[in-house]
Amino acid sequence: MDEKKYLTVAALTKYIKYKFDNDAHLKNVLLKGEISNFKHHSRGHFYFTLKDESAQISAIMFASNASRIKFVPSDGMTVLVEGDISVFESRGSYQIYVNKMSEEGLGDLYLAYEQLKKKLSSEGLFDESHKIRIPRFPSTIAVLTSPTGAAVHDIINIVNRRYPLAKIIVYPTLVQGENAKDSIVKQLRLANKQKLADVIILGRGGGSIEDLWPFNEEKVAYEIYNSKIPIISSVGHEVDFTISDFVADLRAPTPSGAAEIAVPDQLDLLSYLEQLKNQSKISLKRLLETKKETLKNLESSFVFRDPLRLTENKSQQLDHLIEKLELLNPLNRLNQSKLALNVEIKKLNDYYQRYLLRKHNDFTFLVNKLELLNPLSIMSKGYSVAKQNGKVIKGIEDVAINDKIEILLHNGTLDAIITNKRKDEK
Repeated sequence: MDEKKYLTVAALTKYIKYKFDNDAHLKNVLLKGEISNFKHHSRGHFYFTLKDESAQISAIMFASNASRIKFVPSDGMTVLVEGDISVFESRGSYQIYVNKMSEEGLGDLYLAYEQLKKKLSSEGLFDESHKIRIPRFPSTIAVLTSPTGAAVHDIINIVNRRYPLAKIIVYPTLVQGENAKDSIVKQLRLANKQKLADVIILGRGGGSIEDLWPFNEEKVAYEIYNSKIPIISSVGHEVDFTISDFVADLRAPTPSGAAEIAVPDQLDLLSYLEQLKNQSKISLKRLLETKKETLKNLESSFVFRDPLRLTENKSQQLDHLIEKLELLNPLNRLNQSKLALNVEIKKLNDYYQRYLLRKHNDFTFLVNKLELLNPLSIMSKGYSVAKQNGKVIKGIEDVAINDKIEILLHNGTLDAIITNKRKDEK
Protein backbone atom coordinates (compact mmCIF):
# COMPACT_ATOMS: atom_id res chain seq x y z
CA MET A 1 0.00 0.00 0.00
CA ASP A 2 1.42 3.35 -1.11
CA GLU A 3 2.05 5.83 1.67
CA LYS A 4 0.05 9.10 1.18
CA LYS A 5 1.99 12.34 0.97
CA TYR A 6 0.42 15.34 2.66
CA LEU A 7 1.25 18.91 1.63
CA THR A 8 1.60 21.77 4.02
CA VAL A 9 -0.76 24.69 3.66
CA ALA A 10 2.21 26.90 2.81
CA ALA A 11 3.33 24.52 0.07
CA LEU A 12 -0.12 24.39 -1.47
CA THR A 13 -0.46 28.17 -1.28
CA LYS A 14 2.95 28.62 -2.90
CA TYR A 15 1.88 26.27 -5.69
CA ILE A 16 -1.36 28.12 -6.27
CA LYS A 17 0.48 31.44 -6.25
CA TYR A 18 2.94 30.02 -8.77
CA LYS A 19 0.06 29.06 -11.05
CA PHE A 20 -1.49 32.53 -10.73
CA ASP A 21 1.78 34.33 -11.38
CA ASN A 22 2.58 32.28 -14.46
CA ASP A 23 -0.87 32.45 -16.04
CA ALA A 24 -0.77 35.00 -18.87
CA HIS A 25 -4.54 35.43 -18.60
CA LEU A 26 -4.09 36.84 -15.09
CA LYS A 27 -1.66 39.53 -16.21
CA ASN A 28 -2.85 43.04 -17.11
CA VAL A 29 -6.40 42.10 -16.22
CA LEU A 30 -8.98 44.79 -16.98
CA LEU A 31 -11.73 44.93 -14.35
CA LYS A 32 -14.78 47.05 -13.82
CA GLY A 33 -16.37 47.20 -10.37
CA GLU A 34 -17.71 49.22 -7.50
CA ILE A 35 -15.35 50.24 -4.68
CA SER A 36 -16.23 49.26 -1.11
CA ASN A 37 -14.33 49.18 2.17
CA PHE A 38 -11.87 51.72 0.78
CA LYS A 39 -8.89 52.54 3.02
CA HIS A 40 -6.07 54.98 2.30
CA HIS A 41 -3.15 53.72 4.38
CA SER A 42 -0.78 56.17 6.08
CA ARG A 43 2.03 54.80 3.90
CA GLY A 44 0.08 55.80 0.78
CA HIS A 45 -1.30 52.38 -0.26
CA PHE A 46 -4.95 51.93 -1.32
CA TYR A 47 -6.84 48.90 0.10
CA PHE A 48 -10.36 48.22 -1.14
CA THR A 49 -12.78 45.67 -2.51
CA LEU A 50 -14.06 45.57 -6.08
CA LYS A 51 -17.52 44.12 -6.44
CA ASP A 52 -20.45 43.72 -8.75
CA GLU A 53 -23.94 42.29 -8.24
CA SER A 54 -22.70 38.68 -7.85
CA ALA A 55 -19.02 38.64 -6.85
CA GLN A 56 -16.17 40.57 -5.25
CA ILE A 57 -12.38 40.61 -5.17
CA SER A 58 -9.86 42.20 -2.81
CA ALA A 59 -7.64 44.86 -4.31
CA ILE A 60 -4.47 46.73 -3.40
CA MET A 61 -2.79 49.64 -5.10
CA PHE A 62 0.67 50.43 -3.81
CA ALA A 63 1.73 54.01 -3.09
CA SER A 64 4.00 54.22 -6.16
CA ASN A 65 0.95 53.79 -8.41
CA ALA A 66 -1.60 55.45 -6.10
CA SER A 67 0.38 58.71 -6.09
CA ARG A 68 -0.32 59.11 -9.81
CA ILE A 69 -4.09 59.04 -9.35
CA LYS A 70 -5.57 62.53 -9.88
CA PHE A 71 -8.81 61.85 -8.00
CA VAL A 72 -9.67 60.48 -4.56
CA PRO A 73 -11.38 57.04 -4.70
CA SER A 74 -14.32 56.47 -2.38
CA ASP A 75 -16.90 53.84 -1.53
CA GLY A 76 -19.64 53.47 -4.11
CA MET A 77 -17.51 54.76 -6.98
CA THR A 78 -17.49 52.61 -10.12
CA VAL A 79 -13.96 52.38 -11.47
CA LEU A 80 -11.96 50.79 -14.26
CA VAL A 81 -8.72 49.15 -13.10
CA GLU A 82 -5.75 47.41 -14.70
CA GLY A 83 -3.65 44.98 -12.69
CA ASP A 84 -2.29 41.51 -12.01
CA ILE A 85 -4.08 38.72 -10.16
CA SER A 86 -1.99 36.96 -7.51
CA VAL A 87 -2.24 35.23 -4.14
CA PHE A 88 -1.63 36.85 -0.77
CA GLU A 89 0.08 33.85 0.86
CA SER A 90 -0.29 34.74 4.55
CA ARG A 91 -4.08 34.80 4.14
CA GLY A 92 -4.41 32.32 1.34
CA SER A 93 -6.59 34.71 -0.64
CA TYR A 94 -6.27 35.94 -4.16
CA GLN A 95 -6.44 39.65 -5.01
CA ILE A 96 -5.74 42.06 -7.76
CA TYR A 97 -2.68 44.29 -7.60
CA VAL A 98 -3.89 47.48 -9.31
CA ASN A 99 -1.49 49.44 -11.48
CA LYS A 100 -3.94 51.92 -13.05
CA MET A 101 -7.39 53.15 -12.08
CA SER A 102 -9.92 55.59 -13.49
CA GLU A 103 -13.58 56.31 -12.86
CA GLU A 104 -15.98 54.76 -15.32
CA GLY A 105 -17.01 57.22 -18.01
CA LEU A 106 -14.63 59.92 -16.77
CA GLY A 107 -10.94 60.43 -17.27
CA ASP A 108 -8.69 60.74 -14.26
CA LEU A 109 -7.92 64.38 -15.00
CA TYR A 110 -11.55 65.33 -15.44
CA LEU A 111 -12.48 63.61 -12.20
CA ALA A 112 -9.65 65.39 -10.38
CA TYR A 113 -10.81 68.67 -11.96
CA GLU A 114 -14.38 68.22 -10.69
CA GLN A 115 -13.25 67.25 -7.20
CA LEU A 116 -10.89 70.22 -6.86
CA LYS A 117 -13.52 72.56 -8.28
CA LYS A 118 -16.01 71.39 -5.66
CA LYS A 119 -13.47 71.74 -2.85
CA LEU A 120 -12.33 75.25 -3.78
CA SER A 121 -15.89 76.40 -4.33
CA SER A 122 -16.85 75.27 -0.82
CA GLU A 123 -13.86 77.23 0.53
CA GLY A 124 -15.11 80.42 -1.13
CA LEU A 125 -12.30 80.87 -3.66
CA PHE A 126 -14.82 81.49 -6.45
CA ASP A 127 -16.93 84.04 -4.54
CA GLU A 128 -17.46 87.38 -6.29
CA SER A 129 -16.91 89.22 -3.01
CA HIS A 130 -13.19 88.34 -3.17
CA LYS A 131 -12.64 89.49 -6.75
CA ILE A 132 -10.74 92.71 -7.51
CA ARG A 133 -12.03 95.15 -10.11
CA ILE A 134 -9.93 95.42 -13.28
CA PRO A 135 -8.64 99.01 -13.70
CA ARG A 136 -10.14 100.84 -16.67
CA PHE A 137 -6.93 102.55 -17.77
CA PRO A 138 -3.96 100.40 -16.70
CA SER A 139 -0.53 101.94 -17.08
CA THR A 140 1.36 98.62 -16.91
CA ILE A 141 0.23 95.07 -17.77
CA ALA A 142 2.03 91.93 -16.61
CA VAL A 143 1.73 88.98 -19.00
CA LEU A 144 2.43 85.53 -17.52
CA THR A 145 2.69 83.04 -20.34
CA SER A 146 5.19 81.25 -22.56
CA PRO A 147 7.56 83.76 -24.16
CA THR A 148 7.66 81.71 -27.36
CA GLY A 149 3.98 80.92 -27.83
CA ALA A 150 1.50 82.65 -30.08
CA ALA A 151 -0.48 83.92 -27.08
CA VAL A 152 2.16 86.42 -25.95
CA HIS A 153 2.45 87.91 -29.44
CA ASP A 154 -1.32 88.20 -29.77
CA ILE A 155 -1.56 89.99 -26.40
CA ILE A 156 1.29 92.42 -27.23
CA ASN A 157 -0.09 93.24 -30.67
CA ILE A 158 -3.62 93.83 -29.45
CA VAL A 159 -2.57 95.98 -26.47
CA ASN A 160 -0.28 98.10 -28.65
CA ARG A 161 -3.00 98.54 -31.23
CA ARG A 162 -5.80 99.30 -28.80
CA TYR A 163 -4.01 101.27 -26.06
CA PRO A 164 -0.37 102.09 -26.84
CA LEU A 165 -0.07 104.11 -23.60
CA ALA A 166 0.08 100.84 -21.62
CA LYS A 167 3.45 99.29 -20.83
CA ILE A 168 3.80 95.48 -21.08
CA ILE A 169 6.03 93.36 -18.85
CA VAL A 170 6.37 89.70 -19.88
CA TYR A 171 7.09 87.23 -17.09
CA PRO A 172 8.31 84.10 -18.95
CA THR A 173 6.31 81.19 -17.58
CA LEU A 174 6.08 77.47 -18.30
CA VAL A 175 2.48 76.69 -19.22
CA GLN A 176 2.71 72.97 -19.94
CA GLY A 177 4.31 69.97 -18.31
CA GLU A 178 5.09 68.75 -14.82
CA ASN A 179 7.06 71.87 -13.80
CA ALA A 180 4.55 74.38 -15.16
CA LYS A 181 2.56 74.72 -11.93
CA ASP A 182 5.67 75.72 -9.96
CA SER A 183 6.68 78.17 -12.68
CA ILE A 184 3.25 79.82 -12.64
CA VAL A 185 3.29 80.15 -8.84
CA LYS A 186 6.82 81.58 -8.90
CA GLN A 187 6.03 84.24 -11.50
CA LEU A 188 2.77 85.24 -9.81
CA ARG A 189 4.66 85.80 -6.57
CA LEU A 190 7.34 87.78 -8.39
CA ALA A 191 4.79 90.05 -10.09
CA ASN A 192 3.09 90.73 -6.75
CA LYS A 193 6.41 91.35 -5.03
CA GLN A 194 7.62 93.84 -7.67
CA LYS A 195 4.24 95.66 -7.79
CA LEU A 196 4.99 97.07 -11.24
CA ALA A 197 1.73 96.13 -12.92
CA ASP A 198 -1.87 97.25 -12.52
CA VAL A 199 -3.29 94.02 -13.93
CA ILE A 200 -2.00 90.51 -14.74
CA ILE A 201 -2.94 88.46 -17.80
CA LEU A 202 -2.37 84.77 -17.07
CA GLY A 203 -2.89 82.13 -19.73
CA ARG A 204 -1.91 80.24 -22.81
CA GLY A 205 -3.32 79.05 -26.11
CA GLY A 206 -5.49 76.01 -26.66
CA GLY A 207 -4.64 72.37 -26.05
CA SER A 208 -5.85 69.12 -24.54
CA ILE A 209 -6.91 68.82 -20.91
CA GLU A 210 -3.47 67.41 -20.19
CA ASP A 211 -1.84 70.45 -21.80
CA LEU A 212 -4.01 72.84 -19.81
CA TRP A 213 -3.67 70.91 -16.56
CA PRO A 214 -1.17 73.26 -14.81
CA PHE A 215 -4.01 75.79 -14.63
CA ASN A 216 -6.10 73.19 -12.75
CA GLU A 217 -3.51 72.67 -10.02
CA GLU A 218 -4.54 73.46 -6.44
CA LYS A 219 -1.38 75.44 -5.60
CA VAL A 220 -1.91 77.64 -8.68
CA ALA A 221 -5.50 78.31 -7.62
CA TYR A 222 -4.44 79.45 -4.14
CA GLU A 223 -1.71 81.69 -5.60
CA ILE A 224 -4.23 83.38 -7.90
CA TYR A 225 -6.60 83.85 -4.97
CA ASN A 226 -3.87 85.47 -2.84
CA SER A 227 -2.74 87.88 -5.55
CA LYS A 228 -3.05 91.56 -4.63
CA ILE A 229 -3.00 92.51 -8.31
CA PRO A 230 -6.19 91.72 -10.28
CA ILE A 231 -5.80 88.76 -12.62
CA ILE A 232 -7.45 88.04 -15.98
CA SER A 233 -7.38 84.30 -16.71
CA SER A 234 -7.26 83.35 -20.40
CA VAL A 235 -6.56 79.67 -20.81
CA GLY A 236 -7.23 77.77 -24.03
CA HIS A 237 -10.22 78.44 -26.24
CA GLU A 238 -13.63 79.82 -25.43
CA VAL A 239 -15.04 76.36 -24.59
CA ASP A 240 -12.17 75.54 -22.22
CA PHE A 241 -12.74 76.20 -18.52
CA THR A 242 -10.00 75.72 -15.94
CA ILE A 243 -9.85 76.19 -12.18
CA SER A 244 -7.81 79.35 -12.82
CA ASP A 245 -10.77 80.83 -14.71
CA PHE A 246 -13.03 80.43 -11.67
CA VAL A 247 -10.55 81.80 -9.13
CA ALA A 248 -9.29 84.74 -11.21
CA ASP A 249 -10.86 88.17 -10.89
CA LEU A 250 -12.04 87.97 -14.50
CA ARG A 251 -12.13 85.25 -17.14
CA ALA A 252 -11.40 85.88 -20.83
CA PRO A 253 -12.29 83.29 -23.48
CA THR A 254 -8.84 83.53 -25.11
CA PRO A 255 -5.54 85.37 -24.59
CA SER A 256 -6.58 87.78 -27.34
CA GLY A 257 -9.84 88.36 -25.51
CA ALA A 258 -7.90 89.06 -22.32
CA ALA A 259 -5.91 91.78 -24.07
CA GLU A 260 -9.12 93.38 -25.30
CA ILE A 261 -10.61 93.26 -21.81
CA ALA A 262 -7.46 94.60 -20.12
CA VAL A 263 -7.26 97.87 -22.07
CA PRO A 264 -9.73 100.22 -23.72
CA ASP A 265 -9.71 100.81 -27.48
CA GLN A 266 -8.04 104.11 -28.37
CA LEU A 267 -10.49 104.54 -31.25
CA ASP A 268 -13.39 104.31 -28.83
CA LEU A 269 -11.64 106.76 -26.51
CA LEU A 270 -11.02 109.20 -29.35
CA SER A 271 -14.65 108.89 -30.41
CA TYR A 272 -15.73 109.47 -26.83
CA LEU A 273 -13.46 112.52 -26.56
CA GLU A 274 -14.94 113.86 -29.80
CA GLN A 275 -18.42 113.42 -28.35
CA LEU A 276 -17.34 115.27 -25.21
CA LYS A 277 -15.87 118.02 -27.37
CA ASN A 278 -19.14 118.40 -29.30
CA GLN A 279 -21.20 118.30 -26.11
CA SER A 280 -18.90 120.94 -24.61
CA LYS A 281 -19.42 123.18 -27.63
CA ILE A 282 -23.18 122.79 -27.38
CA SER A 283 -23.15 123.42 -23.62
CA LEU A 284 -20.88 126.47 -24.03
CA LYS A 285 -23.12 127.87 -26.77
CA ARG A 286 -26.20 127.43 -24.56
CA LEU A 287 -24.39 129.07 -21.66
CA LEU A 288 -23.40 132.05 -23.80
CA GLU A 289 -26.95 132.45 -25.05
CA THR A 290 -28.24 132.34 -21.48
CA LYS A 291 -25.67 134.94 -20.37
CA LYS A 292 -26.55 137.17 -23.37
CA GLU A 293 -30.21 136.99 -22.44
CA THR A 294 -29.38 137.84 -18.84
CA LEU A 295 -27.23 140.79 -19.96
CA LYS A 296 -30.02 142.00 -22.25
CA ASN A 297 -32.49 141.91 -19.36
CA LEU A 298 -30.07 143.82 -17.16
CA GLU A 299 -29.52 146.47 -19.81
CA SER A 300 -33.26 147.00 -20.15
CA SER A 301 -33.82 147.23 -16.39
CA PHE A 302 -34.55 150.57 -14.70
CA VAL A 303 -31.11 150.50 -13.05
CA PHE A 304 -29.38 151.09 -16.34
CA ARG A 305 -32.08 153.41 -17.63
CA ASP A 306 -32.18 155.54 -14.49
CA PRO A 307 -29.16 154.73 -12.28
CA LEU A 308 -29.91 157.64 -9.90
CA ARG A 309 -33.10 155.85 -8.95
CA LEU A 310 -31.00 153.10 -7.50
CA THR A 311 -28.91 155.56 -5.44
CA GLU A 312 -32.05 157.34 -4.23
CA ASN A 313 -33.55 154.08 -3.08
CA LYS A 314 -30.35 153.13 -1.40
CA SER A 315 -30.13 156.58 0.24
CA GLN A 316 -33.63 156.19 1.60
CA GLN A 317 -32.79 152.75 2.90
CA LEU A 318 -29.68 154.25 4.52
CA ASP A 319 -31.79 156.87 6.31
CA HIS A 320 -34.04 154.16 7.67
CA LEU A 321 -31.05 152.23 8.84
CA ILE A 322 -29.59 155.31 10.55
CA GLU A 323 -32.87 155.85 12.37
CA LYS A 324 -32.86 152.27 13.49
CA LEU A 325 -29.26 152.62 14.63
CA GLU A 326 -30.15 155.74 16.59
CA LEU A 327 -32.88 153.84 18.34
CA LEU A 328 -30.47 151.03 19.02
CA ASN A 329 -27.62 153.40 20.11
CA PRO A 330 -26.47 152.23 23.58
CA LEU A 331 -26.19 155.88 24.87
CA ASN A 332 -29.70 156.71 23.73
CA ARG A 333 -31.03 153.54 25.23
CA LEU A 334 -29.13 154.31 28.45
CA ASN A 335 -30.62 157.82 28.68
CA GLN A 336 -34.07 156.44 28.06
CA SER A 337 -33.49 153.88 30.76
CA LYS A 338 -32.30 156.63 33.16
CA LEU A 339 -35.44 158.67 32.52
CA ALA A 340 -37.59 155.62 33.06
CA LEU A 341 -35.65 154.87 36.26
CA ASN A 342 -36.13 158.43 37.61
CA VAL A 343 -39.86 158.17 36.97
CA GLU A 344 -39.98 154.89 38.84
CA ILE A 345 -37.90 156.34 41.72
CA LYS A 346 -40.29 159.32 42.02
CA LYS A 347 -43.26 156.96 42.01
CA LEU A 348 -41.57 154.90 44.70
CA ASN A 349 -40.81 157.99 46.89
CA ASP A 350 -44.38 159.26 46.56
CA TYR A 351 -45.72 155.87 47.46
CA TYR A 352 -43.31 155.68 50.44
CA GLN A 353 -44.37 159.12 51.77
CA ARG A 354 -48.05 158.24 51.48
CA TYR A 355 -47.36 154.93 53.17
CA LEU A 356 -45.50 156.62 56.11
CA LEU A 357 -48.27 159.18 56.56
CA ARG A 358 -50.89 156.48 56.61
CA LYS A 359 -48.95 154.45 59.14
CA HIS A 360 -48.34 157.57 61.31
CA ASN A 361 -52.04 158.34 61.37
CA ASP A 362 -52.83 154.74 62.27
CA PHE A 363 -50.25 154.86 65.06
CA THR A 364 -51.68 158.10 66.50
CA PHE A 365 -55.16 156.66 66.46
CA LEU A 366 -54.04 153.55 68.32
CA VAL A 367 -52.08 155.62 70.90
CA ASN A 368 -55.15 157.70 71.63
CA LYS A 369 -57.18 154.55 72.10
CA LEU A 370 -54.57 153.17 74.47
CA GLU A 371 -54.44 156.45 76.30
CA LEU A 372 -58.18 156.23 76.94
CA LEU A 373 -57.73 152.79 78.42
CA ASN A 374 -54.56 153.63 80.40
CA PRO A 375 -55.23 153.32 84.19
CA LEU A 376 -52.76 156.14 84.87
CA SER A 377 -54.82 158.51 82.83
CA ILE A 378 -57.86 157.65 84.89
CA MET A 379 -55.90 158.01 88.09
CA SER A 380 -54.82 161.52 87.07
CA LYS A 381 -58.42 162.50 87.40
CA GLY A 382 -58.44 161.61 91.14
CA TYR A 383 -58.75 157.87 91.10
CA SER A 384 -56.34 155.55 93.03
CA VAL A 385 -55.58 151.84 93.45
CA ALA A 386 -55.17 150.10 96.84
CA LYS A 387 -52.86 147.08 97.08
CA GLN A 388 -51.82 144.71 99.81
CA ASN A 389 -48.78 142.60 99.25
CA GLY A 390 -48.88 143.43 95.54
CA LYS A 391 -52.53 142.34 95.17
CA VAL A 392 -55.26 144.81 94.27
CA ILE A 393 -57.82 145.26 97.04
CA LYS A 394 -61.20 144.83 95.47
CA GLY A 395 -63.42 144.97 98.53
CA ILE A 396 -63.35 145.71 102.29
CA GLU A 397 -63.43 142.04 102.99
CA ASP A 398 -59.93 141.73 101.47
CA VAL A 399 -58.35 143.63 104.47
CA ALA A 400 -58.59 143.75 108.25
CA ILE A 401 -58.18 146.50 110.88
CA ASN A 402 -54.52 147.51 111.34
CA ASP A 403 -53.51 145.93 107.97
CA LYS A 404 -50.88 147.88 106.13
CA ILE A 405 -51.77 148.79 102.57
CA GLU A 406 -50.42 150.82 99.67
CA ILE A 407 -52.41 153.46 97.86
CA LEU A 408 -51.23 154.12 94.30
CA LEU A 409 -51.88 157.63 93.00
CA HIS A 410 -51.08 158.99 89.52
CA ASN A 411 -47.95 160.68 90.91
CA GLY A 412 -46.85 158.39 93.77
CA THR A 413 -47.67 155.83 96.48
CA LEU A 414 -49.11 156.24 100.00
CA ASP A 415 -48.52 153.78 102.85
CA ALA A 416 -51.58 153.47 105.10
CA ILE A 417 -53.01 151.44 107.99
CA ILE A 418 -56.60 150.34 108.14
CA THR A 419 -58.16 151.95 111.23
CA ASN A 420 -61.77 151.38 110.36
CA LYS A 421 -63.98 149.61 107.76
CA ARG A 422 -67.41 150.75 106.68
CA LYS A 423 -69.54 148.88 104.29
CA ASP A 424 -71.84 150.82 101.99
CA GLU A 425 -75.47 150.10 102.46
CA LYS A 426 -77.25 149.50 99.24
